[in-house]
Amino acid sequence: MTTTNRRFPAEWEKQEGILLCFPHNGKDWPGKYEAIQWAFVEFIKKVATFEKVFLVVADEKLKAKVSEMLETATVQMTNVSFIIYKTNRSWMRDSGPIIVQNGTKREALNFNFNGWAKYKNINLDKQVPAKVGEFLKLPITQVLYNGKPVIVEGGAIDTNGKGTLLTSEECLMHPTIQVRNPGFTKADYEAVFKEYLGITNVIWLGDGIEGDDTHGHIDDLCRFVNEDTIVTIVEQNPKDNNYKPLQDNLKRLQNAKLENGKSPQIVELPMPKRIDFDGLRLPASYANFLILNQCVLVPTFNDANDRIALNIIADCFPDREIIGINTIDLIWGFGTLHCLSQQIPA
Repeated sequence: MTTTNRRFPAEWEKQEGILLCFPHNGKDWPGKYEAIQWAFVEFIKKVATFEKVFLVVADEKLKAKVSEMLETATVQMTNVSFIIYKTNRSWMRDSGPIIVQNGTKREALNFNFNGWAKYKNINLDKQVPAKVGEFLKLPITQVLYNGKPVIVEGGAIDTNGKGTLLTSEECLMHPTIQVRNPGFTKADYEAVFKEYLGITNVIWLGDGIEGDDTHGHIDDLCRFVNEDTIVTIVEQNPKDNNYKPLQDNLKRLQNAKLENGKSPQIVELPMPKRIDFDGLRLPASYANFLILNQCVLVPTFNDANDRIALNIIADCFPDREIIGINTIDLIWGFGTLHCLSQQIPA
C-alpha cells in the first residue's frame, strides 16, 4: 500500500453542503410515505438555512413536485441544487460517496455499497458516488484492498479529523451476520482506513443497539464532537437489552486512546424510551445528530429525554445553534438525520 495525503475531515469542519435524497417511494416507510415527505421538507428547510443542499430526486416529475413542496414551506431555494437520478433508497450516508481531502484537492471515495450485506435491490444505489462526484466535478476513487472492492458504509465510521476513527465490531467483524468483507481482519480494515482516510488510530466498540437494520452502525452509538471529546449513548434501564452492550462500549471508550496517546473525554448521552411500531423495535438514538456549519440538528422522539439530550449536545457545541427535529416518523425507516445525509466538506 502506498501512503497518501488523504485526510477524512471531521463533520464539524467547514462544509460546502449536505447531500440528501428525496424518497420517491414509500417502501422504506410502509404506510408513512405522506408524513415522510413533509418530514423531509422540514429537514431540507433546516439545512438550507445554513448551507447548500444537494438533493437527489428520481426524475423531473418528482423535482417539480418537491420544488412546489419546498416553496410551500418557504425553503431558501437558492441553497437547493437538484441531482436528477433514481435511487433504490434514500440513505445517502451509506450509498453516497465519502469526500476526503487529498493534498489540496477533494476526492470522492466509492466504498462499494452492497445494501448493508442484507438487501439485493441496490443496483441504482451503487451508482450514487459516481453521479454525485460527477455533479460536484470531483475525481471518484473506488476503494480497493489487494485488488478487491472494500465495503464500508459512511454510518459505520466517525472521525475527529486528526487521525482517530470510531467503528464497531458488530458491524465490521461479525463472522456470520451481514458480513461486508468476508475474511477481513481488524488489521485489514485499519490498512484500508490508513490508505484512504489517513487514519492512524482506530477505536473499536463492541455491539450496536437493538433493532438496528445495519447491524451496529457507529452513528447510532457514539460520535466525536471535537477532536478529543466523544459522546456515547447509555441506557439507564438495566432490564433493557441495550443496557449491557452500551455499558461495554462506555468502558471501551474510557480505556481508549486518541492518535496522540491521550485519553478522550467521554460525555454520556441518554437513550429515548423504547419505541415499538408494528411489532418492531426501532433503533431510536440521539447520537444520530447531524453537524452543519453553525448548527447541529438533533433527532427527537416525543420523549422526556429529548430535552436532556439537547442540553448535553448544546454543551458540546457552544458555538452552534442546536435544533431538535422530530423524527418519530423517520425512525420507522430504521434511521434518522445522520443516516439520511452525507456532508460535503468545503
